[in-house]
Amino acid sequence: MSEQSKLTEQVEMHPQRWGDPAAAAGLPDAARGLVELAFGLDETPARDEVSVPPSALTDELLDPLRTKLGVEHVLVDDATRRLRTRGKSTPDLLRARAGDLSDAPDAVVRPGSHDDVVAVLAWAVEHHVAVVPFGGGTCVTGGLAARRDGFAGLVSLDLVRMKRLVSVDHESMTAVLEPGLRGPEAEALLAAEGVLLGHYPQSFEFASIGGFAATRSSGQSSAGYGRFDSLVVGLRVATPRGELRLGSAPANAAGPDLRQLFLGSEGVFGVLTEVTVRVRRLPERKVYEGWRWESFAAGADAMRTLAQSGLLPTVLRLSDEAETAINLARPDEIGGQAAGGCLMIVGYEGDPETVAAKQSAVTALLSGLGGTPAGEGPGEAWVHGRFAAPYLRDALLDVGVLVETLETATFWSNREALYAGVKSALESSLGQGTLVLCHISHVYETGCSLYFTVAAKEGADPLAQWQDAKAAASDAIVAAGATITHHHAVGTDHKPWLEPEIGELGVSVLRAVKADLDPTGVLNPGVLIP
Repeated sequence: MSEQSKLTEQVEMHPQRWGDPAAAAGLPDAARGLVELAFGLDETPARDEVSVPPSALTDELLDPLRTKLGVEHVLVDDATRRLRTRGKSTPDLLRARAGDLSDAPDAVVRPGSHDDVVAVLAWAVEHHVAVVPFGGGTCVTGGLAARRDGFAGLVSLDLVRMKRLVSVDHESMTAVLEPGLRGPEAEALLAAEGVLLGHYPQSFEFASIGGFAATRSSGQSSAGYGRFDSLVVGLRVATPRGELRLGSAPANAAGPDLRQLFLGSEGVFGVLTEVTVRVRRLPERKVYEGWRWESFAAGADAMRTLAQSGLLPTVLRLSDEAETAINLARPDEIGGQAAGGCLMIVGYEGDPETVAAKQSAVTALLSGLGGTPAGEGPGEAWVHGRFAAPYLRDALLDVGVLVETLETATFWSNREALYAGVKSALESSLGQGTLVLCHISHVYETGCSLYFTVAAKEGADPLAQWQDAKAAASDAIVAAGATITHHHAVGTDHKPWLEPEIGELGVSVLRAVKADLDPTGVLNPGVLIP
């Protein structure tokens, strides 16, 4: 089997759960008692083999695609369509668990090249079929549930075959990647060249390069390596109007940067077929350690000082008091001993000399600000479990606990007001017993992101229960003057709150771009643009 064939073989996520089905596990014993005490246990496992509606696309309509791509790459079987239905937000999972896969695509189409994508878009325009680009399927904001009314059907443009490392420029330290590469696949190919991308969101194991770019993803090592959009230096894009190649130099003054139209555009303006990124040499040394702070505010102030002093490590994240307490109550998941206050994880990557120098400088600063070093144990435990939280969400949903996350960002001066406002909105909406956790994992000289995890006892209608809570939290975010999303993108879930953030004129600009690049509106209709 060729290396390319091996890469094309990928683990498919369960249609009603997160991640690799073989890695799924029940609620750990150490957490089960805690959950039962806080919420009670109500065993509500997901249904098996939920059916999908019949395909609305006829063989006659699909035959031109089969001729172009090959019969094996135009699929209408229920099993494949089920796997390309929606993303992995809690509302997505609740609908699937309740037996609702009504958003299933009518066909799954798998192009193998840029030219294939162009051909699919031309076919979609001709027959007025909606097209939803699909990378890893990890979206948590409804970005894969496109509007289908008024269209002859809807296809999932599955980029699974487009997963080559096209080239590496070792002199300029850039690499060209195809969009279907999942995070681990991209890093494995780059590692063979002695370089890395260094982008590790919680969805890393399943999310794709194209998805990272199309949603402005931000990874857990953003303090050292940057957000994904800051790593992108070039794009190749297929649109219904033609091709765009963007990024001919490391910087330019040739008008507005058109790359920014497509970074964060969620497949609404075009399909990314190549992404050129900055890369770095593989780190020779990695060190992750824990620090203790007496309060969330004290730890946040320390993060701000690091950012504004130019001393950011590779990884920097801070849990509030509630998240710290919950994590340390589950030593099998996180590790550590209860000590109160807030836990900060600090990580360093690079050559030994650089790591030693940065660690020494950061240690001196944090110690001077009142932090207490907690050794490498908490840091190593975090690394071990850094991608495991979505599996725990499934286990909690199985016992009747509603769990979801949301995130935002603001300037440092507004952090405390935003934190208090969102937390209060969630607790008021979901009622007594609601658990709201928060951490900061992305920091800048001027501000930071806040990432909330929410848990509550499921009511009679958990979907409506969460939608009400999400609306309350989103209203609080807008009222606080913060962004509706820092790295989860807009999708359909955040769309009602986009206009208050960018204004009526801003929405008009997006609509004008959409009308020019996609005149018939076939690309991901109903997503992003109000």
